[in-house]
Amino acid sequence: MAAPVTQKFEQMTLEISEDGGTIWKKICGIVGVTVTRSTNYDSTEVPADCDDESLALVVEKQPRSKEVSVSGEGSWAQSSHELVMDWFYGGTTLKCRIGNQNAASGDTQYETGDAYLSSLTNQRTKGQKVTASVQIDFDGLPTRTAMA
Repeated sequence: MAAPVTQKFEQMTLEISEDGGTIWKKICGIVGVTVTRSTNYDSTEVPADCDDESLALVVEKQPRSKEVSVSGEGSWAQSSHELVMDWFYGGTTLKCRIGNQNAASGDTQYETGDAYLSSLTNQRTKGQKVTASVQIDFDGLPTRTAMA
């Protein structure tokens, strides 16, 4: 059996663009990144058997919506401070992309779309560097682009 092909830390990227997607940059200091892709379902209880009402109902599900979000944490970095502050206080979207740099040819390399910075947290602890955490929510589903 063949060993799995894995992805290194630096091959999963989170980048934002202030110019609509021409120039991309990382949020300096954010080193822990979690991508969450979710489907929300509506549930309906329906009879298991129309002739035998004593049987328990069964639950059928229908997908209602999908969403993608990114959370990240790390050290506060002066070089990204004003960018993330402006993004949060502006209440507007920036282009954001999640990169999978070790994707196979034809597989998804980037998920790109407009996103809100819905949460920005800083924390200090005596004797340690100031930390930062972010919550980024895509406005709609990001567009998937395949690896060449």
